[in-house]
Amino acid sequence: MSELINNREARGQHEGDLSAEHILNAQRQTVLKQLIKELHDGQSIHDVKERFREAVGHISVAEISQLEQALIEEEGIPVSEVQRLCSVHAEMFKGSIDDIHRPAAGAPEEQPGHPVHTFKMENRAIERLVQFTLSLHMDRFRREPGEAQRIQLLEDMNLLYDVDKHYSRKENLLFPFLEKYGIHGPTQVMWGVDDGIRLGLKEIKGLLTGYRKDAAESTIQSVSAEELLGLMERVLQEVTDMIFKEEHILLPMALETLTEDEWLQIARESAEIGYCLVSPEQEWIPERAPEPEMKHPSAAREELGEGGNEENGSLPPLQDGLVRMGTGILSIHQLETMLNHLPVDLTFIDENDVVRYFSHGKERIFARTRAVIGRTVQNCHPPQSVHVVNELLADFKAGRKDAEDFWIPLKDKFVYIRYFAVRDAEGTYMGTLEFTQNIKPIQELSGQKRILS
Repeated sequence: MSELINNREARGQHEGDLSAEHILNAQRQTVLKQLIKELHDGQSIHDVKERFREAVGHISVAEISQLEQALIEEEGIPVSEVQRLCSVHAEMFKGSIDDIHRPAAGAPEEQPGHPVHTFKMENRAIERLVQFTLSLHMDRFRREPGEAQRIQLLEDMNLLYDVDKHYSRKENLLFPFLEKYGIHGPTQVMWGVDDGIRLGLKEIKGLLTGYRKDAAESTIQSVSAEELLGLMERVLQEVTDMIFKEEHILLPMALETLTEDEWLQIARESAEIGYCLVSPEQEWIPERAPEPEMKHPSAAREELGEGGNEENGSLPPLQDGLVRMGTGILSIHQLETMLNHLPVDLTFIDENDVVRYFSHGKERIFARTRAVIGRTVQNCHPPQSVHVVNELLADFKAGRKDAEDFWIPLKDKFVYIRYFAVRDAEGTYMGTLEFTQNIKPIQELSGQKRILS
C-alpha cells in the first residue's frame, strides 16, 4: 500500500480542531522552550531541572525533536548555540524521558545486523574503551606521565577515533531518512556535536603525539599533563553523553519514523562506510512470508486431463509459458510488459496482508523495491501510521467497504490513490489492489480532441 496513506494524518488537523490535548501539548512546548532559553541565558542546570520536573515531568522523544526544531526555526536560536548546550539539554532530560521505547522480545531492532542493534553494540564497545581502558591508562599517565604511558594513551585515542565511522553512518545513512520525514532540527544539532567530538579527538591525538614530559623537548606548545588530561575528560564526557542522546532520543525517534524497508537499506549500505570497534555478527534479513504454493502446470494437466475442456474454461491457467485467462491468453512476458506500460502504479497484497506484486513502470510515483515482496504491508509503513492501514484492511475484509480513495498534491503532480477490495465470484476476500495515478494532465484537459497529434 502506498506511503500516501501515511500522510492522511500528516496532512494535519482541520482548522479549528484544537482539542484539549493539542492545547496541553502546545502549553508544554511553550514551557519547554522557555526553560531551554533560560539555560541559554546562563541559568544553572540545577535550577532549571527542578522547574522542569515541576512543570513538565516526563517528556517524549517527539517533544524533544519538536523542541529543538522550534528553537532553531521559530525562536531564531542559531544551530551552533543549540549544539553548544546540547549536553546541557540532555542532562536536563535525564530521568524524565518516557520509557516507551523498550523493544519487545524478538523486535527487529533487537536482531543482530539491524542498524539499531549495530549502533548499540558499537556503543557498548565505546563505553568499554572509554570507561575502562582509557580511564585506567589516564590514571597511570596522571601518576607517571612518561613515554610508555603517552604511547598507550595515543593508541587508545587512535582506537577511539574509529567513532568517526559510527557518526558517519548515522549522519549519511540515518539522517537523510529522518529529514525526508521533516525532522531537521535534531539532526543538524547532533551532526554539529559529532563534529565537535571529532575535532576534540584530533586535538588530543595531536597533543599526545607532540607531548614530552620534559617541556624543553616538547615538539608542541608547552602543555601540562593535567591540562591534557582535563581536555581528554571533557571530550570523553561528550562521547559518553552522545551515547545517551542516541539511545534515548535519536534511535527511538527513528524507530517510530522509519519503515522496515528503510532500515534494510541502511543495513545494506553500512559496510561501505565501515563500523566502529566491532562489526555486525550477521546480515539482518527481515522475515518474509513464503511464496504461495502453486501447482506445476504438468500436475494441473494431469488433474484436468490432458488439454482439459476449453469450452468450460477448465484448461490449466499456466501452460508452456502462457497465462490463460477468462478472456484471453498471454505469455508471461506479454502480461508483465503490458502491466508495466499502464500509466498507473499497481500494487497487490493478498488476503494475509502480504505484498505479492507491484508494477514497475518507467515513472513510478512512489518508489518500490523488490525487497517488499513477501513482506506484510504493515512492515512497509512507519509504526505511527500502521493503525490507519489496519483500519482500511479491516473494513475491506469485513465487507464494510469495497473501495477507498485519497488525493493529494505532490510537487508537480496531483496524485489520485485508490484502494479496491479484491473478491472472487463468491465474494471471498482475496486481497487489496492499490491504484495510483498522476491525474494532473487529466485535470488540465478541456474541449475535445478527435484527430491524431
